[in-house]
Amino acid sequence: MHKRYARFSNFKQRSTAEKAPWIDNRSPWVHVRLAVMKNLRYPDFKQTSTHEGLWIEGPWIKAKVATMASGQTQSGGGLKSRVSDSLGNGENVSKPCQERRLKEALHLVELMVQQNIQAPISTYACLLKGCTRRKALAEGRRVHALIVQRGLDSNIILGNALVNMYAKCGSVLDARQVFDSMPEHDVFSWTTVISAYASHSQGEEAINLYQQMQQTGILPNRVSFVVVLKACARIPALKQGKQVHSDIIKSGFESDVIVGNTLVDMYAKCGCIERALLVFNNMHKRDVVSWNAMIAGYAQQSLVKEALGLYGNMKEECVQPNNVTYVVLLKACASVAALEIGKQLHSDIIKSGFESNVIIENALVDMYAKCGCIEDARQIFNNMHERDVVSLTAMIAGYAQQGLGKEALALYKQMKQEGVQPNSVTYVVLLKACASLAALEQGYAQHGLGKDALALLERMQRENIKPNQVTYVSVLSACSHSGIVDKGRHLFDSMRRDHGVAPTMDHYACMVDLLGRAGRLADAEDFIVKMPIQPNAVVWMTLLGAARNHCHLEIGRRAFDCVVKLEPENAAAYVLLSNIYEAVGRRDEVAKLRKEMNDAGVKKVPGCSWIEVGNQVHAFVAGDASHPQSKEIRAELDRLVGLMKEVGYMPDLSFVLHDVDDEKKENALFGHSEKLAISFGLISTPPGTPIRIKKNLRICGDCHNATKIISKLVKREIIARDANRVHHFTDGFCSCGDYW
Repeated sequence: MHKRYARFSNFKQRSTAEKAPWIDNRSPWVHVRLAVMKNLRYPDFKQTSTHEGLWIEGPWIKAKVATMASGQTQSGGGLKSRVSDSLGNGENVSKPCQERRLKEALHLVELMVQQNIQAPISTYACLLKGCTRRKALAEGRRVHALIVQRGLDSNIILGNALVNMYAKCGSVLDARQVFDSMPEHDVFSWTTVISAYASHSQGEEAINLYQQMQQTGILPNRVSFVVVLKACARIPALKQGKQVHSDIIKSGFESDVIVGNTLVDMYAKCGCIERALLVFNNMHKRDVVSWNAMIAGYAQQSLVKEALGLYGNMKEECVQPNNVTYVVLLKACASVAALEIGKQLHSDIIKSGFESNVIIENALVDMYAKCGCIEDARQIFNNMHERDVVSLTAMIAGYAQQGLGKEALALYKQMKQEGVQPNSVTYVVLLKACASLAALEQGYAQHGLGKDALALLERMQRENIKPNQVTYVSVLSACSHSGIVDKGRHLFDSMRRDHGVAPTMDHYACMVDLLGRAGRLADAEDFIVKMPIQPNAVVWMTLLGAARNHCHLEIGRRAFDCVVKLEPENAAAYVLLSNIYEAVGRRDEVAKLRKEMNDAGVKKVPGCSWIEVGNQVHAFVAGDASHPQSKEIRAELDRLVGLMKEVGYMPDLSFVLHDVDDEKKENALFGHSEKLAISFGLISTPPGTPIRIKKNLRICGDCHNATKIISKLVKREIIARDANRVHHFTDGFCSCGDYW
């Protein structure tokens, strides 16, 4: 007889025909003992529940049951005591918790509660920690039920752990209900519930709770400050952020490096780059996170030169950049197509040993693609050891940007074959790629991509996919190019309010473009004046371009003044304002402006267009006569002009800035680089094949109109990529719908 098995007054056993023992379920300590035996060290133990009891099998079980039934061992009370000690001291629970055997640990505690064994508070805290780590909401609710059942729900330690568990498992409502039901709170309670709201894009409520915490007399700690600052950054809420900064100074946390880093980030994301720099410069200690926050702040405001200057200072102070540093800088280069700087960063990345980091590889693919170096982007993409949805989407976007719709769709098919699940950004990019395909050209040419993009955004929201900054840039841009003004404004207002997406300079530029294209220039200018961040030259250039399209001299002049203050050498601003003066008949002002331009030393960048024929790239500039086939090109162009005039084409002379007579202006128009490149393409490629050209500047209105007519006359698709977008001309229509 094994004396470990005690005598049970309530133990019942009977034989069966199958020679296996049957145990009455009403014998509670037998039930516990068998459960422990099953879980711990008897691999051949088997049991089946019936309506009467437990059906158990195993080669050792008959002997054990016989021993228990013999009545020759200790009393049931002694065994109960030892089982209670074994389970109640928490050892049998904490070990499986630590080993991440959550369900086993939870099962043991449930057995303890069934048998009225009191587990220590640390046992429940350990279980909640395991649920939080694994984001096991269902198991967390079971632990919560046990805590309530044992009357421990008023314990502040367990209350804090429950709030944290619900918050980390994504149930903010449950976290708040537990918080509100707690009889008392400490700084951890408040910080945890504030963090719950902040991390779930409910920054306003997070800030409100922070203020309520102070009203109760509880002082914030370092974590409290970091959490509420992040909430202010996400909204953004500059006024409240400044108040938190004041509280930080009063509390003596201004020298804390983590708090300082978060302050820099908050001010930068709220568009207050000067204050961000002031905090950064006054930090007693700066780490790589500090530098990254400040660099990211400059990059978010499109201040690429300043960001790169800070990167140089960082290296001078022997602070080693990390992958975040490089990703931020590469994105900044991509946003302004700074290819040479991007290449230098690529060299630094290789020297630093980060070239095999998948996040950096994704950023490199994106940078090269957005800078127009699709071959370099593809080379990095092909050499990646690991490709994810980000790298594939970046590569697809690169193809779409270059007007290579077929290549983009081919890569999408490859993506699906490799089992990579597309995300919302992928689909937005694919819409743009589809717009470059001839088969879909006319569904999009007349209606644009706006409606399709909005439909896709609504589908994302129905499927609970959260849109991000890239999503909104794409959708707002689509609304802008489709004239969907009111819906675009609503989306801009809701992106922060409903989804916690803070607008960047790109979003503000999209809104100015949206209003400007629709002719609402006064609204666009008012929008810029009321921007919470300092508008950059791109925003003012967008307004200036809209003023050029709608011949609005007063607003155009004000926009021009703002551009030249920010970028004195911006020749495009002079050109656009000259176009406005010419269009409204103020030729005297054109001459004055050209003098201002010359006095300032500003030189107009010559328009240049490229076309690839027979694996050779041919370049043309305005009035170019240096090409070996110049005579044939000019003859073809003259033929086209004659045909165009027969169908009603009238040259738009306002796009010629020179103070010459109309005949010379007309000849100058016919010598524009894109017209020369198209004429060369027509005489150098087989009939019916598409013609693809690129231009370094925005395509002029006269060339745009002429190319539409040419596409119908010659029955060819003409694809022209300028500095702003890709235009697809087919049968007299352009994909932009004359809204570019």
